[in-house]
This record gives sequence, C-alpha cells and structure tokens, in this order.
Amino acid sequence: MPKLSYLKALNRALGDELERDPSVFLLGEDIRAAASNVTAGLFARFGPDRVLDTPLSEQAFTNFATGAALAGMRPVIEFQIPSLLFLVFEQIANQAHKFSLMTGGQCKVPVTYVVPGSGSRTGWAGQHSDHPYTLFAHVGVKTAVPATPADAYGLLVSAIRDDDPVVFFAPSGALGVRDDLDFSTLAPVPLGVGRIARSGADVTVVALGHLVQDALVVADELAGLGISVEVFDPRTVYPLDVEGLTASVAKTRRLVVIDDSNRTSGFAAELLAIAAERFDLAAPPRRVTRPDGAVLPFALALDRAVQPGRDQLVTAIHAVLEEQ
Repeated sequence: MPKLSYLKALNRALGDELERDPSVFLLGEDIRAAASNVTAGLFARFGPDRVLDTPLSEQAFTNFATGAALAGMRPVIEFQIPSLLFLVFEQIANQAHKFSLMTGGQCKVPVTYVVPGSGSRTGWAGQHSDHPYTLFAHVGVKTAVPATPADAYGLLVSAIRDDDPVVFFAPSGALGVRDDLDFSTLAPVPLGVGRIARSGADVTVVALGHLVQDALVVADELAGLGISVEVFDPRTVYPLDVEGLTASVAKTRRLVVIDDSNRTSGFAAELLAIAAERFDLAAPPRRVTRPDGAVLPFALALDRAVQPGRDQLVTAIHAVLEEQ
C-alpha cells in the first residue's frame, strides 16, 4: 500500500477540490512557485485564473478573498508564516467571520486560510514561530489542526466546502508524517469530530497536530512501565468535540493536555476549565504548554527547550497518576 505524506495529502486535497468545483481558487504569496510545496504542480494543472500569486500585502489579499467569497467564489489562501495572521486578524475575525452572523445567514463567506508552519522546533525565531490557533477559536472562527495525512486531506476538503471561514493550521512538525493509505479511502472529515488516536485506561492525553505524534511515542514508552495512556485528538479547536472528550475522560478519570499555545488563556486552559465543569476527576488535571509570553529563540536547542515536548509530557503524566 502506498505511503502518503501529510504535505502530499494537503496538495492532493487542493487539487481534488480545484478539479471538483470551478468556484474554488487559490491565492497567496509565491504559490505558483510552491514555496512551501503545499501548492506544488497546481499552477501547471489549473493555470493563472485558478492559482493566483499576490503582492506582499496580507491585508489586501485577505480582504480580496472575503469579497470573492461574498460574490460566490470559494477562495483558499495560503499563508507562508503563521505569525502573519496577526496582520489580518481584524479581516478574518471582525469581517469575514461576522458577515453571515450579521445578515442572518443571507451572506456566506466560504474562505479557507491554510497556514503551514510553526510547531516546528526548527529555529524560526521570535517573529515566525507563533501558533495562534487559540485566538481564532476564542472569537468563534472554525479552526482545524489535523495530525495525520488522512485528517489533513479530509479536514481540508471539509474546510473548503464549508460555507463559513475556516482557519486550517498545518504544523511544520507534522508535514513529514507519512501513513500507509489506500488513496481510495480518502474522504472528507467533519469539522468538530475528534478521534481516539490510541486507546488507554489510566489517563487521557489530549494533543493536537504534531504533538499527537509526541503523545503516541510517550504512550508507547509508558506502556512498558504498565501505564495505559489514551490519546485523544480533537482535530478541530473550534468547534470542539466536547462529547468525545467527555467519553474519554469518563473512562480514565485523569487528564493531561499538551498544547502548543501559551499557558494563559490557551487551548489547554479551556480544556481544564471544561474538565472542572463537567468531569469527576480522580486527580487534578495537568497541562504542558509554551510558557507565557514566549518568544522562541533562534538557537535550535533553546527553541526546542521552550516548546512543549515529550519529557514535559512524561513528567505531567506521572504527576497526575501519583495524585489522588
């Protein structure tokens, strides 16, 4: 069975949707040349009317996409760097996101914002390493962070077909993940439906994107010590599969969240708040996150030390198992 990489799955999803729906088009900086390889080969297949290089103005092409969506198109924007989303937060959160709400659903804004990068541990330094998925979830924008090639394909297809704006994060640390897949089984994955990446009985670990792979490695290691770790992958930050999370934690009664956003008001903070409201836990929950106010350093060793990783996750799991 062929292996499909996460990166190739994104490319395949874009190609399939461009082929299926003539209202879909791509735009962004250097996408004809496929600077990030996400759009490789698509300009040659679909031409300049469907694959548009833009000037270096995130505000301009983001608002352009909103107007095109209001006019009946389905734009897909690729952002080269996640931190550039700070430049267009107003255009997405205050404009594209609100048109449907303010018109009682009469206006639809089906824009997909594809954001490869961050979560990389590759020394992108302070102004290129943010991972702001929590910000968009906070204001109610649909936000996906898939972990596997199949989910990268399926969630991107669903995002493009959705009538609302969707911010789609593709962490650098996941782009090289490869799975044995029958290509005929690739299919849309609904937004808001999580998955059990590994079943377990002692503790639930919630992880997103590239951190799912870290959680699975840790679960394998701890299984040798007789510790059974369940890994829950929400797949989307908003909408969040609260029922799936509830079912997992009801079984284990212990919760650890590993989250590549900052500690204060991060995704992990929200999950711990849900745990306090809904769950009968056997021990206080734990979270592994970026530190508050983190500016990731350029030096690779320091970059990796700042971002959440396996060693911190192991420590948190042992702590939650030891507490009563």
